[in-house]
Amino acid sequence: MVVFSGQGDARRSMALLWRTAGSKDAKTAPGPKPGLDVDTIVAAGIAVADEQGMADLSMRAVGVWLGRSAMALYTYVPSKNELIDLMHDRVLAELPTAYETGGGWRPAVASWADDTWAFYLRHPWVLQVSQARPVLGPGEYTQLETVVRILDGIGLEPLRLRRVISVLFQFVRGMARVAAELQQAGPATGVSDEEWWTVRSALLMEAAPDFAQRFPAVAALESGAAPVAVEEGGGDSSPYLEHEAKEAFRVGLDLILDGIDAAVRSTSAGPAHPTSPAR
Repeated sequence: MVVFSGQGDARRSMALLWRTAGSKDAKTAPGPKPGLDVDTIVAAGIAVADEQGMADLSMRAVGVWLGRSAMALYTYVPSKNELIDLMHDRVLAELPTAYETGGGWRPAVASWADDTWAFYLRHPWVLQVSQARPVLGPGEYTQLETVVRILDGIGLEPLRLRRVISVLFQFVRGMARVAAELQQAGPATGVSDEEWWTVRSALLMEAAPDFAQRFPAVAALESGAAPVAVEEGGGDSSPYLEHEAKEAFRVGLDLILDGIDAAVRSTSAGPAHPTSPAR
């Protein structure tokens, strides 16, 4: 399920996203204070999405969570579209905004990536909000500012640095999506990872007894790795698969950081001087 942000009224959405802290109409209006406000509704939306998933998120579900009707919410948040924008931007506030760079940019980026990975696994519904059209709220810009500050001054020209940062964000997001789906697959399908792999591995060998001859490189690679379906001694394979996802994340992150390091060193060295042709 992919949800595209920014589908609500653009002016209303941006006004809600960029509200000045503490400047809620409910606090300044005369008379009794209403029992709801935007922050309360957004917090409830996050709680519903965390517990039930994005597919079950609705204004009605949020109203039920708050003990109110869906109609009571519309005074503050016009529709589910605006609510998703607000939820996505608000939950990003959980992430740290400052990293120690005294030891260099690389450990700081690694710490940011680990924190962001853990954040996505706490709130997997965030991964369903497409980045094709970003929310453009303060939460998103705060996270971008955090990474830009870590990498600011490493020597890459702005356009290249912008693309490097895009790679980092999308890598962490993509790898976290796999890990989140590993956690969700069993409950969503009613079939454990162990059962799924055991049945299909056997059927694959039955359907393709010449697998090793047809795919020799894959077979050689697999022969040097632990079996996917069953850990040592048997049992649930989910922890093993989740461990492998995290290890793949670490390996991939190291490769990206190696690439950034090489780009920085190449930039610092400057352009090579061509050898004069022989006369």
